Amino acid sequence: MSTLSQLQPQALWQWFEQICAIPHPSKHEQALSQYIQNWAKDKQLSVVEDKVGNLIIKKPATPGMENRKIVALQAHIDMVPQKNADKVHDFEKDPIEAYVDGEWVKAKGTTLGSDNGIGMASALAILGSDDIPHGPLEVLLTIDEEAGMTGAFGLEAGYLDAEILINTDSEQEGEIYMGCAGGVDAQITVPMVWQAAEPSLSTYTLTLSGLKGGHSGVNIHLGRGNANKLLARFLFNHADELALELTNFSGGSLRNAIPREASVSFMLPSEN
Repeated sequence: MSTLSQLQPQALWQWFEQICAIPHPSKHEQALSQYIQNWAKDKQLSVVEDKVGNLIIKKPATPGMENRKIVALQAHIDMVPQKNADKVHDFEKDPIEAYVDGEWVKAKGTTLGSDNGIGMASALAILGSDDIPHGPLEVLLTIDEEAGMTGAFGLEAGYLDAEILINTDSEQEGEIYMGCAGGVDAQITVPMVWQAAEPSLSTYTLTLSGLKGGHSGVNIHLGRGNANKLLARFLFNHADELALELTNFSGGSLRNAIPREASVSFMLPSEN
């Protein structure tokens, strides 16, 4: 990943490279959190970890700017841990294999974690800088954003003094959103009847992979293929004509990621 740290602005990309090197999937952010705390203490910055695991780091104003309004920069520490089926990777132990591909930074077979690693890197780079004039700064790093908003919901009053908070977890460069959309979880239970397989039937597995995927919030309107839906449509349209008996359906791995791959196993007459 050494090429990442050579990108500009260098302070930001050095931080992002370090973030990639320390595993930090949702609910397993402590190692990265501890690294950031140790760094903040070395920089003689005020750092507090609240009872749910959020970090609040404060930096005094540049001399002469003490009377400016306090601004908080907010990011989340965790990342979405998703990998391709053929990728061997333990998100709790292995670093993200980031690399530069032309104008893009990518990861080998896994999510990159730029949501919200690049926002976190920007806030930490500003905290570490000695040449950016600023008023009083606060940085809030929350936990478990991707899997339950535990950090945001658990943040108690009194930790922040800022009148202005800028959330770095946005999607368009140079734009700040006012407000945000909500989300809905649906849990659907379908009754099933299991039966013994006919010995005359043959077993097959159909796999769909290589789709683009994406975030279920930000990319949902782009018409990208959903592997679960596409295989379900195949079953809906052809199960009867093929005399197909379903034995397994699996696909997707996270509630907020468009499934890139899925597979169905089934039995059917060999002539079909």
